[in-house]
Amino acid sequence: MKKAIAIAALCLAFIAGAFAAQLRDWHDLDAVHRQVQEAIHEMERARAANHYDMDGHGVKAEQDLRAAERELHEAVESAKRAR
Repeated sequence: MKKAIAIAALCLAFIAGAFAAQLRDWHDLDAVHRQVQEAIHEMERARAANHYDMDGHGVKAEQDLRAAERELHEAVESAKRAR
């Protein structure tokens, strides 16, 4: 449980840091998007390995990562159109 939550917190902190830095072009956003996708897969593996719901925190963390992934995808597409 602690490992999954730590992974999610680390991923979300990374996303926040990526947005805090000035973005040069859509490739930067796309790199963050790929890392969030990797975090989602890691979260899925962690939840499956633990065989329990972690009091709902694992589900919530995965939902938050998926929401971040969708927003990043939209940001990448928007940045591509703006160029």
